[in-house]
Amino acid sequence: MRNRRTAATALLAALAAVPAVAVPAARPAAAALVPATAALSSAGAAPAALGRQVLPAGDGWAADGAGTTGGAGATDSQVYEVSSRAGLVRALGGDNATNRSNGTPKIVYVTGHIDGFEADDGALLGCADLADPGYSLPAYLAAYDPAVWGRTDPTGPLEQARLRSVANQTRQTQINVGPNTTIVGRRGARLTGLTFMVDTASNVIIRNLTFDDAHDCFPAWSPTDGDSGNWNSQYDHISVRRSEHVWVDHDTFTDGANPDSDQPVHFGRPYQVHDGSLDITHTASLVTASFNRFVGRDKLMLIGSSNTVGPDVGRLKVTLHHNYFDRDLQRLPRVRFGQVDVYNNYYRLGGPEFQYALGVGVQSAIYAENNFFDLRAGVSPADLIHDWGGTAITERGSWVRPEGGPGRPVDLLAAYNSAHDPDLTGDAGWIPRLRAGPVLPTPLVPLAVLLLAGANRLPGS
Repeated sequence: MRNRRTAATALLAALAAVPAVAVPAARPAAAALVPATAALSSAGAAPAALGRQVLPAGDGWAADGAGTTGGAGATDSQVYEVSSRAGLVRALGGDNATNRSNGTPKIVYVTGHIDGFEADDGALLGCADLADPGYSLPAYLAAYDPAVWGRTDPTGPLEQARLRSVANQTRQTQINVGPNTTIVGRRGARLTGLTFMVDTASNVIIRNLTFDDAHDCFPAWSPTDGDSGNWNSQYDHISVRRSEHVWVDHDTFTDGANPDSDQPVHFGRPYQVHDGSLDITHTASLVTASFNRFVGRDKLMLIGSSNTVGPDVGRLKVTLHHNYFDRDLQRLPRVRFGQVDVYNNYYRLGGPEFQYALGVGVQSAIYAENNFFDLRAGVSPADLIHDWGGTAITERGSWVRPEGGPGRPVDLLAAYNSAHDPDLTGDAGWIPRLRAGPVLPTPLVPLAVLLLAGANRLPGS
């Protein structure tokens, strides 16, 4: 008890020493792209310093080797403040189609609310504006109803029209981020209906932003996905592919006012319009996600996109620490192949739609340490791990607090193995060496994470 009290006192003292949050400057006009001299003179030193911050040494897999510096080396002429989609694209290089290869160091401050459906002239587009003339949802539903079409993948003119519609949306709402980039939000910055695509773009930092409702206007019907088929969507809040050294920190991810639970049912399956919050796939590696909030989401974090043994082997190295998973349903995370360090995270889980937290996939190596789980009625410790074809997970120091009861240490792996076959072994085959300071005692995790995780809690924002 004395050790716990001492640790708690030290944590509270450290929190008390956090400097006060700076008041942000007034936002510029909606379409403005403000270069460094104007941004720094209007915003003051504290926000400017935030954009120059780099990942601390030793802070997870993204600190491996040369570490992650993002746009910290940007010249003053490559520091921007943006408040519109068009301004964001210009700051990232000027042409969304080619920005992914723009390696010039750059710092982009986001102010206010940016909507991915905002046209260059400021008009707000809808799904109908992006739909191909040959596509409509009623026609799609009529053509590919399993009672009519059967249980084979959609083909033909309507499916081709849907794919053209998807291409239209991708050009509009998927924002390509290039290497050597820092994107940081001013206090209250919010991105709606927008995907950051980090593809072949290493050394990227994304901090202090709220991501809302990255919805797909044109979900695909996949009749062979599961026993009854499923609707699948394309757009994540952040997608990291074929990239290294990426730091995602102090962000908040939600579905906004458009949760999947409000969507209709088609073909007996929920019409799902959202995909992941932070997916790390296609040989990406050396990623740290820290102090983020993931609120009310379904498919949250996929690490590794395929069971095929190939280029992903030896990649997909990710650290997750001090994140808050609040009423999320699955993939917290789901892992294939990668060595993934999951420590000091706070989970508040439950409800009839909850599926699992830690997904143990093919050749995955999850090391889960000192995580705290608040569970609503109907969810047991045995439900927190799911076997997706893996064989092992290292799990230690977990605490569980059932609804209406006290928290206590629980061996999650033993609980899983007692309820499922085949058993998973308890040795993932590695021990994490890259961590930001000492691991907190598990009972302190909810306090620290609730105080510090998410957008608008970062000192200097």
